[in-house]
Amino acid sequence: MTKEILVSIDQDEIRAAVLEDGVLVEIYIERASAARVVGNIYKGRVENVLPGMEAAFVSIGLERNAFLYVSDALAPRGEDNEEIVPPPRTRNIKDLLRPGQELILQITKEPIGTKGARVTSHATLPGRYCVLMPTVEYVGVSRRIEDPAERDRLRKLADKLRPPDTGIIIRTAAEGRSDAEIAGDIRFLSHLWTRIGNRARTSSAPALLHRDLGLTFRMVRDHFTEDVTRFIVDSKQEYDRVMELLDEMSPNLKSRVSIFESRDRSLFDTYGVEQEIEKASRKKVWLRSGGYIIIDQTEALTVIDVNTGKFVGSTNLEDTVLRNNLEAAYEIARQLRLRDIGGIIIADFIDMESPEHRHRVVHTLNEAVKRDRTKTHILGLTQLGLVEMTRKKVREGLEDVLTKPCPYCEGRGKVLAEETMAGRVRRQIKDVLRNSDSEAVLIEVHPSVASLVIGPSGNNLKDLEKELGRSIFVRGAEDCHIEEIRVRGLGPREEVETKALPVRVGQTLDVRVEEPHVSNLWDGVARLDGYVIDVAGGGSHVNETVRVEVEKVYRTYAKARIV
Repeated sequence: MTKEILVSIDQDEIRAAVLEDGVLVEIYIERASAARVVGNIYKGRVENVLPGMEAAFVSIGLERNAFLYVSDALAPRGEDNEEIVPPPRTRNIKDLLRPGQELILQITKEPIGTKGARVTSHATLPGRYCVLMPTVEYVGVSRRIEDPAERDRLRKLADKLRPPDTGIIIRTAAEGRSDAEIAGDIRFLSHLWTRIGNRARTSSAPALLHRDLGLTFRMVRDHFTEDVTRFIVDSKQEYDRVMELLDEMSPNLKSRVSIFESRDRSLFDTYGVEQEIEKASRKKVWLRSGGYIIIDQTEALTVIDVNTGKFVGSTNLEDTVLRNNLEAAYEIARQLRLRDIGGIIIADFIDMESPEHRHRVVHTLNEAVKRDRTKTHILGLTQLGLVEMTRKKVREGLEDVLTKPCPYCEGRGKVLAEETMAGRVRRQIKDVLRNSDSEAVLIEVHPSVASLVIGPSGNNLKDLEKELGRSIFVRGAEDCHIEEIRVRGLGPREEVETKALPVRVGQTLDVRVEEPHVSNLWDGVARLDGYVIDVAGGGSHVNETVRVEVEKVYRTYAKARIV
């Protein structure tokens, strides 16, 4: 099996894709506007202790208080697919915590929806080959290392090298590595924990003590192992950083890293990832044979229905059903990884009369989910012929990252989020200008998307123009669907600019002052189809409609006075 990792760097987001035999199986998206917090370590202050829930709310400096269960205050946690320490005897939460108490906590689960982050008082620091557990004395070896002699060697080495009063878990990547490499990893993690402790002693709660690595570096640390054939990055700057990191971690893997350079197509387009991401937001997934599965996600559970569709087979009904179900089993395992679906999952396969066929389908599903880094438990077939599964949920699924509840249908469906659309707008602008010699382009989108593409003071637009060497005009239009992108002009700069600007100097018009100006409260801000109008003296007229005269016109905003 060939395994490839693709990392695409955009203006305000990083996307990483994992491909197995050319098929997309995992996608990770990290945006500057919603930075990942799992793995971060904080100094927190206990706000409330809830004996009835055996939990506490802790302030760590995020928008919502974090949630600390009694089990997370007691039992240290290991990595997925690693051995973990058996939890000590359960105690009452009131015996452990009190309001106002300060403690060091690590986030283990992202804030999802209205829920705050889940935290633990037993931090773990993952390295390339080891995981340091500073609060417990324990040595464990990844279950994925199966050779008894190698397991024994690594266990003895970790026990010898671990600092006093700490624990070590040997990760799968440590298999076959030298004593010196593993010792260096443990030494680095020990120094890191010392620095965190020093920050904790000099900081007042709530405070961030340690931020986990960015997405690219986490992909190198956690995913770039010996079984990865290629690691491709489309940014020279990020490529250099990856090579520097591998100098310290795994110099032998540097030859597998390459930089993607093409003016014709993007990295994700070249490997078909962009199309697969688009498909991942659909309910229906077609199988190669002509059958299909339907994926329905709710807050409580996910239901997957298997259908034969256009697949009619060639021998008999039982064989047709078996082949369709086996193909669906592989696709279900892939979709769980790709969409990062967690929680309770029910799969309704097509009814099978033969016990042997039912066993083969469940066995195939079990084998397929073994490639998944996230823990998945298959509980078998129910009396109704349903396969019950659970998959650990530690972050928002792909659907929640890419979409938001649709404002057009009052939440009954979903549309792409503004951040996702802003990324698509930038990519479409690049595609349009790649195939044109025009000096300028005018794009029309929904106002909320336009504001993100333009950015504060037009900075995002300036960066994009600098990158492409052309003039770009972005205009908001209220009648434009949030997922719609319109190319309204393409040609000489002066001609496109005339089309782009909705106002002219000397024009009078009625506008509604929406808010005070950020840096000058005396002024107000109005918008005309997403185009900003800075109204002098409008700060005292917020939520009022006033008549103004336009005095100056700029590309992303105009200045006006009340008349």
